[in-house]
Amino acid sequence: MSAVHAETTAPAATAPAQPAATQAEAPPGDPAVLGLPAFAVGSIALGLALVGYVSPAAQGSALPIIFAMTGLGLLLSTVWAASLGQTMVATIFGLFAGFWLSYTVLIASLTHGWFPVPPADVQHTVALFLISWAVIMAALALATVRLPVAFTAVVALVVLALVLLIFGTLNTSETLTKAAGWVTLVFAALGVYLFLSAASAAGGGKSYPLGPPLVK
Repeated sequence: MSAVHAETTAPAATAPAQPAATQAEAPPGDPAVLGLPAFAVGSIALGLALVGYVSPAAQGSALPIIFAMTGLGLLLSTVWAASLGQTMVATIFGLFAGFWLSYTVLIASLTHGWFPVPPADVQHTVALFLISWAVIMAALALATVRLPVAFTAVVALVVLALVLLIFGTLNTSETLTKAAGWVTLVFAALGVYLFLSAASAAGGGKSYPLGPPLVK
Protein backbone atom coordinates (compact mmCIF):
# COMPACT_ATOMS: atom_id res chain seq x y z
CA MET A 1 0.00 0.00 0.00
CA SER A 2 2.75 2.38 0.84
CA ALA A 3 4.47 1.64 -2.50
CA VAL A 4 1.26 2.30 -4.47
CA HIS A 5 0.70 5.50 -2.52
CA ALA A 6 4.23 6.62 -3.27
CA GLU A 7 3.74 5.96 -7.00
CA THR A 8 0.44 7.84 -7.19
CA THR A 9 1.80 10.83 -5.34
CA ALA A 10 5.14 11.05 -7.11
CA PRO A 11 3.81 12.83 -10.23
CA ALA A 12 2.31 15.51 -8.05
CA ALA A 13 5.61 16.01 -6.28
CA THR A 14 7.43 16.37 -9.58
CA ALA A 15 4.74 18.41 -11.38
CA PRO A 16 6.19 21.27 -13.41
CA ALA A 17 5.86 24.83 -12.17
CA GLN A 18 2.95 26.94 -13.32
CA PRO A 19 3.38 28.50 -16.77
CA ALA A 20 4.71 32.02 -16.79
CA ALA A 21 1.41 33.27 -18.24
CA THR A 22 -0.44 32.40 -15.04
CA GLN A 23 2.04 34.19 -12.82
CA ALA A 24 1.34 37.73 -11.60
CA GLU A 25 2.28 40.28 -14.23
CA ALA A 26 4.28 43.39 -13.42
CA PRO A 27 2.09 46.48 -12.98
CA PRO A 28 2.12 49.01 -15.83
CA GLY A 29 4.36 52.04 -15.62
CA ASP A 30 3.17 55.27 -14.05
CA PRO A 31 3.21 58.36 -16.33
CA ALA A 32 3.17 60.57 -13.22
CA VAL A 33 6.87 59.87 -12.56
CA LEU A 34 7.62 61.88 -15.72
CA GLY A 35 4.67 64.27 -15.88
CA LEU A 36 4.91 65.60 -12.32
CA PRO A 37 8.59 66.65 -12.34
CA ALA A 38 8.08 68.10 -15.82
CA PHE A 39 5.23 70.20 -14.43
CA ALA A 40 7.19 71.19 -11.33
CA VAL A 41 10.37 72.35 -13.06
CA GLY A 42 8.48 74.66 -15.43
CA SER A 43 6.48 76.03 -12.52
CA ILE A 44 9.67 76.75 -10.58
CA ALA A 45 11.19 78.57 -13.57
CA LEU A 46 8.06 80.64 -14.17
CA GLY A 47 7.62 81.39 -10.46
CA LEU A 48 11.18 82.66 -10.16
CA ALA A 49 10.69 84.87 -13.21
CA LEU A 50 7.45 86.31 -11.83
CA VAL A 51 8.81 87.13 -8.37
CA GLY A 52 11.62 89.14 -9.93
CA TYR A 53 14.60 86.79 -9.94
CA VAL A 54 15.17 88.12 -13.47
CA SER A 55 14.12 91.52 -14.79
CA PRO A 56 10.73 91.91 -16.54
CA ALA A 57 12.61 92.27 -19.82
CA ALA A 58 14.04 88.75 -19.32
CA GLN A 59 10.73 86.94 -18.68
CA GLY A 60 11.54 84.72 -21.67
CA SER A 61 14.45 83.21 -19.74
CA ALA A 62 12.07 80.52 -18.45
CA LEU A 63 10.94 79.45 -21.92
CA PRO A 64 13.67 76.87 -22.65
CA ILE A 65 12.64 74.86 -19.57
CA ILE A 66 8.92 75.48 -20.09
CA PHE A 67 9.00 74.36 -23.72
CA ALA A 68 11.66 71.65 -23.86
CA MET A 69 10.92 69.91 -20.56
CA THR A 70 7.53 70.96 -19.25
CA GLY A 71 5.52 71.20 -22.47
CA LEU A 72 7.08 68.27 -24.29
CA GLY A 73 7.45 66.18 -21.12
CA LEU A 74 3.77 66.59 -20.30
CA LEU A 75 2.84 65.81 -23.90
CA LEU A 76 4.80 62.56 -23.71
CA SER A 77 3.18 61.76 -20.35
CA THR A 78 -0.24 62.35 -21.90
CA VAL A 79 0.43 59.82 -24.64
CA TRP A 80 1.81 57.38 -22.09
CA ALA A 81 -1.25 57.72 -19.83
CA ALA A 82 -3.66 57.41 -22.77
CA SER A 83 -1.92 54.22 -23.93
CA LEU A 84 -2.60 52.74 -20.48
CA GLY A 85 -6.25 53.79 -20.53
CA GLN A 86 -5.74 56.32 -17.71
CA THR A 87 -8.32 58.81 -18.96
CA MET A 88 -8.21 61.35 -16.12
CA VAL A 89 -4.42 61.32 -15.92
CA ALA A 90 -4.17 61.86 -19.66
CA THR A 91 -6.70 64.70 -19.41
CA ILE A 92 -4.79 66.51 -16.67
CA PHE A 93 -1.40 66.13 -18.31
CA GLY A 94 -2.82 67.00 -21.74
CA LEU A 95 -4.42 70.22 -20.53
CA PHE A 96 -1.27 71.31 -18.75
CA ALA A 97 0.82 70.43 -21.81
CA GLY A 98 -1.47 72.67 -23.85
CA PHE A 99 -1.15 75.47 -21.31
CA TRP A 100 2.64 75.43 -21.18
CA LEU A 101 3.12 75.02 -24.93
CA SER A 102 0.65 77.80 -25.72
CA TYR A 103 2.36 80.02 -23.14
CA THR A 104 5.64 79.44 -24.97
CA VAL A 105 4.03 80.41 -28.28
CA LEU A 106 2.43 83.49 -26.70
CA ILE A 107 5.64 84.90 -25.23
CA ALA A 108 7.79 83.99 -28.23
CA SER A 109 5.28 85.44 -30.70
CA LEU A 110 4.89 88.70 -28.79
CA THR A 111 8.67 89.01 -28.50
CA HIS A 112 9.40 88.28 -32.16
CA GLY A 113 6.22 89.60 -33.77
CA TRP A 114 5.06 86.28 -35.20
CA PHE A 115 1.40 87.31 -35.09
CA PRO A 116 -0.02 90.73 -36.07
CA VAL A 117 -0.75 92.04 -32.57
CA PRO A 118 -0.48 95.85 -32.38
CA PRO A 119 1.53 97.12 -29.40
CA ALA A 120 -1.57 98.80 -27.99
CA ASP A 121 -3.33 95.41 -27.81
CA VAL A 122 -0.54 93.40 -26.18
CA GLN A 123 -1.91 93.91 -22.66
CA HIS A 124 -5.36 92.63 -23.52
CA THR A 125 -3.89 89.83 -25.64
CA VAL A 126 -2.05 88.52 -22.58
CA ALA A 127 -5.19 88.98 -20.48
CA LEU A 128 -7.22 87.04 -23.07
CA PHE A 129 -4.77 84.15 -22.77
CA LEU A 130 -4.90 84.19 -18.97
CA ILE A 131 -8.70 84.48 -18.77
CA SER A 132 -9.21 81.60 -21.21
CA TRP A 133 -6.94 79.29 -19.28
CA ALA A 134 -8.31 80.38 -15.89
CA VAL A 135 -11.78 79.25 -16.98
CA ILE A 136 -10.53 75.85 -18.19
CA MET A 137 -8.35 75.29 -15.12
CA ALA A 138 -11.26 76.16 -12.84
CA ALA A 139 -13.32 73.52 -14.64
CA LEU A 140 -10.43 71.07 -14.23
CA ALA A 141 -10.28 71.82 -10.50
CA LEU A 142 -13.95 70.84 -10.23
CA ALA A 143 -13.27 67.70 -12.26
CA THR A 144 -10.59 66.57 -9.78
CA VAL A 145 -12.73 66.65 -6.63
CA ARG A 146 -12.97 62.85 -6.62
CA LEU A 147 -9.18 62.53 -6.66
CA PRO A 148 -6.96 62.91 -3.57
CA VAL A 149 -7.22 66.51 -2.39
CA ALA A 150 -3.55 67.25 -3.15
CA PHE A 151 -4.33 67.17 -6.89
CA THR A 152 -7.30 69.50 -6.48
CA ALA A 153 -5.12 71.85 -4.42
CA VAL A 154 -2.53 72.08 -7.20
CA VAL A 155 -5.10 72.97 -9.84
CA ALA A 156 -6.88 75.43 -7.51
CA LEU A 157 -3.57 77.20 -6.87
CA VAL A 158 -2.97 77.37 -10.62
CA VAL A 159 -6.34 79.10 -10.97
CA LEU A 160 -5.44 81.53 -8.19
CA ALA A 161 -2.12 82.38 -9.87
CA LEU A 162 -3.89 82.97 -13.19
CA VAL A 163 -6.47 85.26 -11.56
CA LEU A 164 -3.71 87.27 -9.88
CA LEU A 165 -1.90 87.55 -13.21
CA ILE A 166 -5.10 88.70 -14.94
CA PHE A 167 -5.52 91.61 -12.53
CA GLY A 168 -1.79 92.23 -12.46
CA THR A 169 -1.72 92.45 -16.25
CA LEU A 170 -4.78 94.65 -16.65
CA ASN A 171 -3.70 97.00 -13.84
CA THR A 172 0.04 96.85 -14.57
CA SER A 173 0.58 95.81 -10.96
CA GLU A 174 4.01 94.49 -10.04
CA THR A 175 2.68 93.51 -6.60
CA LEU A 176 -0.03 91.23 -8.04
CA THR A 177 2.42 89.74 -10.52
CA LYS A 178 4.87 88.89 -7.75
CA ALA A 179 2.03 87.45 -5.66
CA ALA A 180 1.19 85.20 -8.62
CA GLY A 181 4.83 84.16 -8.70
CA TRP A 182 4.80 83.11 -5.06
CA VAL A 183 1.59 81.14 -5.58
CA THR A 184 3.28 79.49 -8.57
CA LEU A 185 6.19 78.43 -6.39
CA VAL A 186 3.76 76.97 -3.86
CA PHE A 187 2.02 74.75 -6.42
CA ALA A 188 5.45 73.85 -7.80
CA ALA A 189 6.36 72.58 -4.32
CA LEU A 190 3.16 70.54 -4.24
CA GLY A 191 4.10 69.14 -7.64
CA VAL A 192 7.47 68.05 -6.25
CA TYR A 193 5.71 66.37 -3.31
CA LEU A 194 3.38 64.50 -5.67
CA PHE A 195 6.36 63.43 -7.76
CA LEU A 196 8.19 62.06 -4.72
CA SER A 197 5.04 60.14 -3.77
CA ALA A 198 4.74 58.62 -7.24
CA ALA A 199 8.46 57.85 -7.38
CA SER A 200 8.33 56.15 -4.00
CA ALA A 201 5.50 53.90 -5.16
CA ALA A 202 7.24 53.21 -8.48
CA GLY A 203 10.38 52.19 -6.59
CA GLY A 204 8.50 49.64 -4.50
CA GLY A 205 7.82 51.83 -1.48
CA LYS A 206 4.70 53.49 -0.15
CA SER A 207 3.12 56.57 -1.65
CA TYR A 208 2.90 59.68 0.52
CA PRO A 209 -0.34 60.88 2.14
CA LEU A 210 -2.28 62.90 -0.44
CA GLY A 211 -5.44 63.58 1.51
CA PRO A 212 -8.98 62.28 0.97
CA PRO A 213 -11.01 63.47 -2.02
CA LEU A 214 -13.41 66.35 -1.47
CA VAL A 215 -16.23 64.27 -2.95
CA LYS A 216 -16.48 60.52 -2.48
